[in-house]
Amino acid sequence: MARNTSYNAVMERRGEIMSKALGLDYDEFVISDIAFDYEGMMARAGYSLEKVREIQAEAGVGNTPLLELRNITDLVRKTSRKGYGARIFVKDEAANPSGSFKDRRASVSIYHAKTLGYPGVLAATSGNYGAAVASQAAMKNLGCIIVQEVFDSRHVGQPEIIEKSRKCEAYGAEVVQLTVGPELFYVSLVLLEETGYFNASLYSPFGISGVETLGYELIEQVRSRYGKDPAYVVVTHAGGGNVTGTARGMLKAGAKHTKTIGASVDLSGLHMASDNDFNKKSFTTGHTGFGVPFATWPDRTDVPRNAARPLRYLERYVTVTQGEVFYVTESLAQVEGLERGPAGNTSLAAAIALARELPEDEIVVVQETEYTGAGKHPWAQLDFAKQNGIEVRRGDPKENVPGKTIVIPEDFSQITATEMDLNRMRRSYIRNALGKNKVQSVTERDIQFLAEDTKTDAAFVTSIITDLGVRS
Repeated sequence: MARNTSYNAVMERRGEIMSKALGLDYDEFVISDIAFDYEGMMARAGYSLEKVREIQAEAGVGNTPLLELRNITDLVRKTSRKGYGARIFVKDEAANPSGSFKDRRASVSIYHAKTLGYPGVLAATSGNYGAAVASQAAMKNLGCIIVQEVFDSRHVGQPEIIEKSRKCEAYGAEVVQLTVGPELFYVSLVLLEETGYFNASLYSPFGISGVETLGYELIEQVRSRYGKDPAYVVVTHAGGGNVTGTARGMLKAGAKHTKTIGASVDLSGLHMASDNDFNKKSFTTGHTGFGVPFATWPDRTDVPRNAARPLRYLERYVTVTQGEVFYVTESLAQVEGLERGPAGNTSLAAAIALARELPEDEIVVVQETEYTGAGKHPWAQLDFAKQNGIEVRRGDPKENVPGKTIVIPEDFSQITATEMDLNRMRRSYIRNALGKNKVQSVTERDIQFLAEDTKTDAAFVTSIITDLGVRS
């Protein structure tokens, strides 16, 4: 008898579908409505850092170069006070098989799927992860389906997403293209149930453990060359997996004093799931439309408990404007001879501003680059912005208005980073954890978990809980 595939029926079965598609029972980690055994869940992924490195080496993933941006560093110093302007390095993740750090995430998930005997893998993503999953699946001779939000209701697609669709198809994946809306999760569940494929989720412990090697490697490389750890590692922040995996890897390398700083493009005011706003973003990832919601409520994903929990690891979170990222993308190509895509250049733009805070002998690492292609080039994205009624001009990037104006700097000195209020985001997370779980009272273990999940302490959590009128 055929299963009921109506929306409501599928949603009622989502727990069963997700558990079968991951081979992981999340219920065994539950402590309460709020708390769960996070480290136990991560360990349950079953692969040590050494094993992950072995998996990735076999797949041609990792051991990417660490490149010093000498010319950009010189420009930073020319726009800094005397004696300041840290050395800037980039971890060139474009050297991975599909051209981004997402190969690290995909390699572990696909290895796990193959080991458990799944016939194929599925991932719901409009980003580089789709290409990474498709590439790794091809290596393991597994079927692959990538589900993407590509179009608005007029069937108009962003050039960057269309570019990524082409890349997925080039690796032999079946690409299911959707319009923006709530269908992504539903369609993914239906396909997982129909195919019996593995859910190569961005947010599983398998995916996050794959990124740990990135953080570990960059610490190894800096130490071996310079005998010290970087002061800052700047990570483009969207869904949180990049921040989480990298920071965990750095901690496993013993880099306790290196600050993990997240960076996003400021697209405040544009809703991530709005049909009206969809094609006004120009950027498809690495922006606040993902960065803020996923930090303040990580468990909004296609798995019961998100392994990407950025507030556990972020020490600062900054934003840059679209115009600054376009400017830096061109600068990287013309000054350093490196043509790379906008995702990594988001954190590079932030790193340029942050390097001015530090003395010349300190080191700032931009933790990733990504491949570029026709749909990722600034001219394609800016032309698309103009077609959607957005004004593009040179000037002061502080005049940038998301969805209305993209202002490209006239001078290198105009690149700045705006600080986000992490405590405000932490309060939002605690409020969401209590409200979405309809919690009336909390235990000491709940408070401990919330303190760990927000990188604060029991006193901070208790004060928020008290303000919300919840018993402890």
